[in-house]
Amino acid sequence: MSFFKRLKESISNKAEAVTNKFKEGLTKTRDAFVDRVDDLFSRRKKIDEDFYEELEEILIGADVGVNTVLKLIDQLRAEVKKRKIEDPAELQPILSEKLIELLKGDADAGLKLNPNGLSVILFVGVNGVGKTTTIGKMAHMFKSQGKKVLMAAGDTFRAGAIEQLETWGQRVGVDVIKQHSGSDPAAVMFDAVQAAKTRGVDILLCDTAGRLQNKVNLMEELNKIYRVIQREVPDAPHEVILVLDATTGQNALSQAKLFGDKTGLTGLVLSKLDGTAKGGIVVAIRQELSLPVKFVGLGEKMDDLQPFDSEQFVHALFGKWIGEHKEENA
Repeated sequence: MSFFKRLKESISNKAEAVTNKFKEGLTKTRDAFVDRVDDLFSRRKKIDEDFYEELEEILIGADVGVNTVLKLIDQLRAEVKKRKIEDPAELQPILSEKLIELLKGDADAGLKLNPNGLSVILFVGVNGVGKTTTIGKMAHMFKSQGKKVLMAAGDTFRAGAIEQLETWGQRVGVDVIKQHSGSDPAAVMFDAVQAAKTRGVDILLCDTAGRLQNKVNLMEELNKIYRVIQREVPDAPHEVILVLDATTGQNALSQAKLFGDKTGLTGLVLSKLDGTAKGGIVVAIRQELSLPVKFVGLGEKMDDLQPFDSEQFVHALFGKWIGEHKEENA
């Protein structure tokens, strides 16, 4: 069975609403990136050095990342040589398949939750990346699944951060544990964990400060929060999620490296993917960081935060090729 046929069958087994969210959310990337690839594949009649150079340039322009692009081009060269491919159109399914492989990686992208009680999820990230919005949308998601959810307003430094989380709490019908602005974030976490235990909560979502003026201070602050949470719930936090703004492209990668493994990161959320034409950053991040992309933000609506799915991602970008492939092989 051909790759495109397998991908089409796999997608047909998934929720149509989710497939549509990926399609709509990746419109800007599809229009900018895939149209250029399409043009290259139809304009060039043979696969030569000029072809590879132009493809390389398009991929780097979509923020796939230089190291990842070089790796991908090497893989394509090897396939062309092995299969004796001459027509660029024959590379369409191979490029799609290689992108899925790069996006999947080895790590499990599902959230690791405590099956027997309270799960604590800690969110980190610099100011302005959509961290609070992501927490609000995740609270909505868990509540829709019938779980009892609580949020902790641990970003006590940014003006308006507590109020912003409270607004989300009101929208989704979830309580927020808070103290006054400028208070000790670790004290907020202590209160939140106590409240979660008392109320029999399933999921506690914790916001944290996003200042990066002094990395040492930030890390010390996060470590203090970890210690307080772990003292009350020994195996927590169950997830430490770094939220990155997809529209910042390579800068998002720099932020991820800045937080690094010292913060105990377990996964990433890429927000605002619908707002960028450089959705290739997902591939770069997945390749350059040994962390799974767990969720992506695909729009403004409450249910537009979706678990990341590499097949949905590639299908949303290259779905047109599947139709063309079917017509040619009908």
